[in-house]
Amino acid sequence: MCNIDIKRVTENKKQYLHLLLLADEEEEMIDRYLDRGDMFIMEAGGVKGVCVVTHEDGGAFEIKNIAVAPGEQGKGYGKKLLHHILHLYKGRGDVMYVGTGDSPLTLPFYEACGFEKSHQIDNFFTHNYKEPIFEAGKQLRHMIVLKKSLH
Repeated sequence: MCNIDIKRVTENKKQYLHLLLLADEEEEMIDRYLDRGDMFIMEAGGVKGVCVVTHEDGGAFEIKNIAVAPGEQGKGYGKKLLHHILHLYKGRGDVMYVGTGDSPLTLPFYEACGFEKSHQIDNFFTHNYKEPIFEAGKQLRHMIVLKKSLH
């Protein structure tokens, strides 16, 4: 891995839309949180990943989007970006949440990073997205919300 630099992005966030769409397949959904979220990019000889974190009620933060560029996945960039974000927000609130589909591709990643299941939002993907979303050959229906303490 090259030297890794993680930077906060405050302007022109939509220039990274191609990466954001990897983790959230509808631009309309991204528009709901992009302006109010803190956005970070990971660079290592080019942009490798992106992450958007929002401040929610009651001392909570939520990772709304985290994605690694195609061709760069499976090289540890996502884990490094997630650990950086958790370190950055440590002590700034009580808990970090992340919502994802019930998928064998994403749940083990978050669980390996110390997240545990919090709750499920039934029919989130079928009610909030115009087109069905498939991951690992399975249609996503329910959102699994995971949490990790920031203490």
